[in-house]
Amino acid sequence: MVVRSGRRVAIGVLGGKDVGNDIRQIAENVGNGIAKLGGILVCGGMGGVMEAACIGAKSRDGLTVGILPTASKDEGNPYLDIVIATGMGGARNLIIAKSIDAAIAIDGQYGTLSEIAFCLEAGVAVIGLNTWNIEGVIDADSPEDAVAKAFENI
Repeated sequence: MVVRSGRRVAIGVLGGKDVGNDIRQIAENVGNGIAKLGGILVCGGMGGVMEAACIGAKSRDGLTVGILPTASKDEGNPYLDIVIATGMGGARNLIIAKSIDAAIAIDGQYGTLSEIAFCLEAGVAVIGLNTWNIEGVIDADSPEDAVAKAFENI
């Protein structure tokens, strides 16, 4: 288990809710890797990349946290251990960025781009897998590489 300042590290998984099976598999492998190393998985709590990453983490008995855009805790995916309902829509992306030690961005549209921007602005390392190619994002070749780079850049 990786600890920073006396607490377990939190790794954010950023990505869209509407993705294909190939991206879901990548996200599941990322979640599995985060849990394997003892990290807490933090995400937006909805479907797609977020749900797949949580499935992967739960397969290793990992801890998952969802920071939802909705006001209802019932709208998160069923693989969340801790649900934080914000009612803030996309503005909750800033809360995610401020709550994590490193991030792995997988695929994604403009919501993912905003999460990446908030992370980079906050000094949080962002590892990218099939996502936006922008300055500051560290490229990864595989889910395993992304997880390793996230933990190295805490």
